[in-house]
Amino acid sequence: MKLSRIAALIERDMRKFFRSPALMMSSMIFPLVQLIVLGYAFGGKIKGAKIAVVDQDHSVLSRRVREMFDGVAAGPATFRVVDYDSEARAVDDLRAGFVRGVVMLPRDFSRRYYQHDRPRIAFSEDNTDQVMANSIVQTLQSMVTALNAPDVQPRLAGKVQLDVVEVYPYVEYAKYLLAGSTAMAIFIVAMIGGGITFIDDKSRGLHEGYLLTPIRKTELVMGLIGAGALKGLMAGMSIVVIGGMIVGIPGLWDPMRLLYLSLVTLVASIAMISLMFVAMVRVDDPLVPRAVFGVLNMLLFFPSGAISPIEGFPKWLRWMSVVDPFTYTVHALRNLTVKNTGIEGIYMDVLLLTGFSVAMIAASIALFKRQI
Repeated sequence: MKLSRIAALIERDMRKFFRSPALMMSSMIFPLVQLIVLGYAFGGKIKGAKIAVVDQDHSVLSRRVREMFDGVAAGPATFRVVDYDSEARAVDDLRAGFVRGVVMLPRDFSRRYYQHDRPRIAFSEDNTDQVMANSIVQTLQSMVTALNAPDVQPRLAGKVQLDVVEVYPYVEYAKYLLAGSTAMAIFIVAMIGGGITFIDDKSRGLHEGYLLTPIRKTELVMGLIGAGALKGLMAGMSIVVIGGMIVGIPGLWDPMRLLYLSLVTLVASIAMISLMFVAMVRVDDPLVPRAVFGVLNMLLFFPSGAISPIEGFPKWLRWMSVVDPFTYTVHALRNLTVKNTGIEGIYMDVLLLTGFSVAMIAASIALFKRQI
């Protein structure tokens, strides 16, 4: 196996890639659009939700609760309240979708509060939207905690308290999604610039033409995978840099950080392009890779934890994430972009992706020899 022949194949494939700017742009535009749309459409803090308040108590305490609602509306603005004089009408509007929840202060609320007789605040939620409901309940719970605080604080605190320390500043969902969008860009290049181009070249007889030259089959496979890896590296780093500037990743231009990002992107590109070769090396119909593109995207992207944590998956889906190269790509890229870890946060992912790549390249060479 001669490196000069592999380099010649890589050069030929890269020239073809650069002559198709539409292919280059499509491999980057879709992940950027996904990052911007999904990143800012999901995971944001709930604001402006409309909830109904039914005050049947009409006491000083109920007015205090109403002032706390106004404080939420003026501060974090999680919700804004609308006063109702009828619980039935408020519930009807809740079912119709005009309000997101109904808070009711019963007639004996203040009396039971001052008598320490388990006063209740009823909250009817629209649990079809769990994200919205959980956010409102969390805010209401903080208000109830404030109501339960004693008027005179004891000298010695006897209750257990939970002190929460945030290791990182608030992470917007767009920053969280950046790793998944980068992995998606690498996959698109592997699928379009690797799998589809491979099948098209085979249908035109280019591979048989290669084999009439001194180029060996192993060199041909390594050259095509090397070219695909370079394309994936270019697309992945473009998304990391452009997307990182869009979502506001701090310290993005740190040289060591960029070096680690390049390493992860390169290894992930080799893993995904070699996976595409294993999937497409025995395929002759040019329509097949186009048909399976969406299925592969779903099977690789969603189980990887790119959108939501793997710990929330059922067991069978967790097993899919274990063998998914997207999983280790997303984990390593997220450690670098969001947590800014060093080599200690990515070395295991890099080793696993390298092992996966070696296995896929070996399978590609074996299947390629049997194909021709």
